[in-house]
Amino acid sequence: MTALHTWPAPLLELYPRNPASTLRVNFIASADGAVTVDGLSAGLQGPGDKEIFDSLRTVCDALVVAAGTVRAENYDALRLTPEARRWRLAAGLTEFPLMVIVSGSLDLDPEQLVFADAPVRPVVLTHRSAPASPISEVAEVIAVGDDRVDLAAGVELLRERGAGQLLCEGGPGLLGSLIAADLVDELCLTVAPLLAGGQAGRIAHGPGGPPRRMSLRHVLTREDMLFLRYARST
Repeated sequence: MTALHTWPAPLLELYPRNPASTLRVNFIASADGAVTVDGLSAGLQGPGDKEIFDSLRTVCDALVVAAGTVRAENYDALRLTPEARRWRLAAGLTEFPLMVIVSGSLDLDPEQLVFADAPVRPVVLTHRSAPASPISEVAEVIAVGDDRVDLAAGVELLRERGAGQLLCEGGPGLLGSLIAADLVDELCLTVAPLLAGGQAGRIAHGPGGPPRRMSLRHVLTREDMLFLRYARST
């Protein structure tokens, strides 16, 4: 474990691309475990959170998000800063990561900026029983699974396409399913200095299963924000 108590630079060295294929998830929660404030994660954000958020996007090959999160958080196009794009090109990567949305219902708006302004045509992972949808006009729709999205098959397909470094930003249902399928290799967790109370859920919910032990790789702080990086325990 590496424990760091000052804000380091550059962050990309602390959140690197890994030699092996990796599914990394990035979440934020309050000190009492709430994943949202008033239904959105924005109420939890604070100093340093955006920098880590951007760094994780910079180093990934594909960003995987549940359709509910795309709608609730009003995702826009997956565009990076010029500096991040230069870093990616210098590292031999594509200029932009691939946007991947997991949706069983295909209830998505083709006019939402995540599709309409996308620099790279997004991929939507669904299942073979999903209804027809106009989203196929603005995204590549891929069915994995018969009546539910087979996440393991979807991850394998992305890796076969060269997306070895996957980043998941939510939501809790998707994370819970990824944990149940034993697909999570890393968790980057931001803890906000808030007691949110209320009815907000935790960062993961879904099928039960055995706990997966993780190893703490580093601890960062900025002002009162706490940033933890866990990796699968070997």
